[in-house]
Amino acid sequence: MKVGFIGLGNVGGKLSGSLLRNGIDLTVLDLNPELVAGFVEKGAKAGESPAQMMRDCDAVITCLPSPAASDTVMQEMLPEVGPGKIWMEMSTTDQAEAERLGGLVIAAGGAAVDCPVSGGCHRADTGNISIFAGCDRETFERILPLLTVLGRRVLHTGDLGSASMLKVLTNYLATVHLVANAEALVTAKAAGMDLNTAYEAIKISSGTSFSHVTESQVILNGSRDISFTMDLVKKDVGLFQEIAERNNVPLEISPLICNIFDDGIARYGDRELSPNIIRRLEDATGLEILAPGFPAEMTDDEPEEPGYEVVPTGLA
Repeated sequence: MKVGFIGLGNVGGKLSGSLLRNGIDLTVLDLNPELVAGFVEKGAKAGESPAQMMRDCDAVITCLPSPAASDTVMQEMLPEVGPGKIWMEMSTTDQAEAERLGGLVIAAGGAAVDCPVSGGCHRADTGNISIFAGCDRETFERILPLLTVLGRRVLHTGDLGSASMLKVLTNYLATVHLVANAEALVTAKAAGMDLNTAYEAIKISSGTSFSHVTESQVILNGSRDISFTMDLVKKDVGLFQEIAERNNVPLEISPLICNIFDDGIARYGDRELSPNIIRRLEDATGLEILAPGFPAEMTDDEPEEPGYEVVPTGLA
């Protein structure tokens, strides 16, 4: 299968690296020509345009920063869509927008799937990330071999758009955990608790979370670097809030999280690293939430292994 990959940013660059590392015939495109050149040096082809990539590839993957960017790329690709062509949207996007753009692809005779990833950039880099896939079962079977190269745990979530909904839901939960971790660590420090001990207590207890065992480490190191920024958090939580509002769910925590990140962006800038949301409490208390022995960035120490489909409990 010839694969095109559009968007070589923090996540896209790592995902496309997994394809290249595993021998996939890969063509890449990005607004930054230096990123494209780096992939060409490793054996990829340089794409000329989204239209050319859809014309010459069997599947084109987009991993872009916003729904608007995906729409712009889709409008260029759409005239080249036809039977046998597959569009795979790996961006974190709005469920309704994934359904709309995918519907255009299907109407043109192609197949569409929204297949965002979850698990952190460090796992995207090693092919061990989790992937949600929203599409009909026939399309899922066609792309499953490719998805198991890109990631380890692959979940067929249902119809087109369902994966995007679940992606923003899981990102929302991770953000809630991040804010709660920040409050817990600052409170522990204010109460005189050793932060190394506090970290371990949370890690081995009912209070742990994926966010704690990753983001709390880079918070305590001081780098706060998980290759994710406050504007992206605000986008994802905002998408989740929109889904709730469309379905008449009166959320209480989500609007508060949106306000917290609005304040963080106003204070520190929209491109500030997202774990630095803890700075709001550091500034308010005059405390530094730092501890020795933690890494500056997360790395995946699991070996790369073949991916597999995850079957939901009760549906086997």
